[in-house]
Amino acid sequence: MKDLTKLTDRIFYVGVNDRTKHLFEGLWPLPLGVSYNAYLVCGERTALVDTVDACFTGRLLANVRERLGDRPLDYLVINHMEPDHSASIAAVRQAYPAVRIVGNAKTLQMIEGYYGIACGTVEVKEGDVLDLGGLTLAFCMIPMVHWPETMATWCAEERTIFSGDAFGTFGALNGGVTDEQLDVEPFWEEMRRYYACIVGKYGQPVQRALAKVAPLDIAMICSTHGPVWRREIARVVELYDKVSRYEGEPGAVIAYGSMYGNTEQMAETVARGLAAAGVRPIVVYNLSTADVSQVLRDIFRYDTLVVGSPTYNGQLYPPVDALLRKIAERCIPYRRFACFGSFTWAGAAVRRMTEFAEGMKWPVVGAPVELKQGYSTAVEPACRMLVDALVEDMKR
Repeated sequence: MKDLTKLTDRIFYVGVNDRTKHLFEGLWPLPLGVSYNAYLVCGERTALVDTVDACFTGRLLANVRERLGDRPLDYLVINHMEPDHSASIAAVRQAYPAVRIVGNAKTLQMIEGYYGIACGTVEVKEGDVLDLGGLTLAFCMIPMVHWPETMATWCAEERTIFSGDAFGTFGALNGGVTDEQLDVEPFWEEMRRYYACIVGKYGQPVQRALAKVAPLDIAMICSTHGPVWRREIARVVELYDKVSRYEGEPGAVIAYGSMYGNTEQMAETVARGLAAAGVRPIVVYNLSTADVSQVLRDIFRYDTLVVGSPTYNGQLYPPVDALLRKIAERCIPYRRFACFGSFTWAGAAVRRMTEFAEGMKWPVVGAPVELKQGYSTAVEPACRMLVDALVEDMKR
């Protein structure tokens, strides 16, 4: 039987799949699971690149032992210290006491802080090279993609970059390991969702990282989550480039909250109006039930955002407020924005949404629509005017 974990004659996949965890970081749903990827590089000396979540330490060690046999593990390279990748460091050191742990200064400080390990380490800086004998590992600092210690490791002889979380995606690996062995279609939306939720705040650092790796002749991207990329490298890099520039495709996201259906009817009216004007695609989310990670994914993807909210205790409806805070945290520099809201005795939601747009430095398109009490056809002309203003702005 073909060994799918043998990526080249000298690089091996030793990661694991997690189909048990419900929420990534305790926040983001994992309907398709997630992989924690680690890699073994074997020259005359050996190096393990990254580890896995603590729940799978035993499986990682079994994978490493299966490959190494009686050979020693000489180095453990840590590209990223988030515990889903670093939590097995102490166990690897226990299994291989002579292993030297390789990381930059910030990484080594975190290793001591998290795991109490301060000896047997090798500090590396930008451009340093580790000679494994027949193979070399060169280190490239990519801070804030998406933690300050993050780096990438380049193996020139195998034209392979170990990229940490960069180019990562949600989704377990179903049978295969590389994009040539898998149905990769589900991963594109999961990659957008992963980026929007996990990396989304750090567009400029991602752009700097992309510029650093651009001169490399890359034949294989080994990220810490998702497939090993070979065939689809150009598409992966293009997607990361696009989302990190916050470039929206034509399309509209309508995200609303509604207690008793009145604000929801306004959302339906706006959606119908945009559809009648030929806007495609349109995605509508009820924020009381929607998976907010999917909402964020589509806000990153499309260039128009329309938000609706009732007034609640003199403020925004809590699910709407939570979404707007998450958008602000991700520093998205521009989206075409419009809003509508409702109230019973004292309106505040429209004002709060307008203040949000001003804080983001987004222009508000059209006059916000504010409904007092129950929905009626009397509000529809104002909704149509809002739609007309959006469509006109989209044409420009």
